[in-house]
Amino acid sequence: MMAQNGCVVVGIDVAKDKVDGCIRWLSQRQTFPSSAEGRRKLIAWLRKHKVDKAVMEASGGYEREWAKALREARFEVRIVDPKRVRNFARSAGRLAKNDVIDAEMIAWFAETFDDAPSQPHDAAREELATLVKARKHLIDVRTRLQSQNEHAVPGAVLKAHARVLKGLDTEITKLEDAIVAAVKATPAFAERAEIIESVPGLAETSSAIIIAGLPELGTVREEIASALLGAAPYDDDSGKRRGERHIKGGRRWVRNALYMPCVGAATQSNPVLKAFYDRLIAKGKEPNVAIIACMRKLIVILNTMIARGEKWDPSRYALR
Repeated sequence: MMAQNGCVVVGIDVAKDKVDGCIRWLSQRQTFPSSAEGRRKLIAWLRKHKVDKAVMEASGGYEREWAKALREARFEVRIVDPKRVRNFARSAGRLAKNDVIDAEMIAWFAETFDDAPSQPHDAAREELATLVKARKHLIDVRTRLQSQNEHAVPGAVLKAHARVLKGLDTEITKLEDAIVAAVKATPAFAERAEIIESVPGLAETSSAIIIAGLPELGTVREEIASALLGAAPYDDDSGKRRGERHIKGGRRWVRNALYMPCVGAATQSNPVLKAFYDRLIAKGKEPNVAIIACMRKLIVILNTMIARGEKWDPSRYALR
C-alpha cells in the first residue's frame, strides 16, 4: 500500500557490498552494488517510479554514503532504529530468531509509521557524533588493555601494552581537540555547549556527547528526554505481581558515554546531584541504581535549561 499521505516510499536494506530496494506499493524490487555507479542507478530507479521518501536502517555506517547521495538528489531520507523494525516484524509474525530484516519489511514499517517523528539530517551533528563515538571506542580499548595489565603477564606483553597505551592516549587527545573544534565551529553547538558546561561535572567532551547524541533536548517533554537517553524506568508487573523496574531502550551509546561523567558529578563535583545521590543511598538504593536516577534527573534538568536558554542555577534546580 501507499503511505497514508500519498507519498511513495522505498525501503532500502543496506549491506557492505550492496543494497536492496523495495517499493511495496508497486511490487518493485532491485539490487544495486555499493559503488558510485550503483548509487546513480538507484537514484534513476527511484525517479522512474516517482519515489518521495527513502527509509533505511542504521547499519554501522554503511548507510551514510547512500543517504548522502539520496539527499543530494533531493529525496527525503529517514534513518530508523533497527530494533524498532525488528520488533515491528516480530509483531507481524514475519521474523524468526535468525531471519534478516529485508527491504520489504523496512518499507512496510515506514508505511505503517509514516508520521513517526524523525530528526532532520544535520551534517555537522553527524560529524560530531562520529568523533565522540570514535573517542569512546578508543577509551574502551584503553580500559581493556589496562585491565589486562592487572594480571600477571610476560614482560614483553607489558611493554607492548605500554606502547599501545601511549599511542591511544595521544590519539584520544587528538580526537578531543577535534571535538572541541567541531563544537566551536558551529554557533548553535557552541551556544548549547555553554549552557551544558555550566553544570558542575560536565566538561567539553561531555557536552559534545549530549549535543551530538540528544539534539532533541529543549524541545521535548521530561519523560521523552529520559526515554531518549534510556534512563526512564519501566514497570515489570503482571496481575498481582510487582516486578522490579528496569531501564531499557534509548540511545545506549550516549548513556554509556555519559555514565562516568555522571558518576563524578553525583559523587563529587555537583552538590545538587550529590545530595540526591546520597539520599538515594541512604534509602538503601544500590549505587548503580542511584547513578541511573541521577542521570535521569540530570537530563531532565538539561532539557529545561536548554529550553529556557538558562545556565546552571543550583537554587533553581535543587532536587527536593
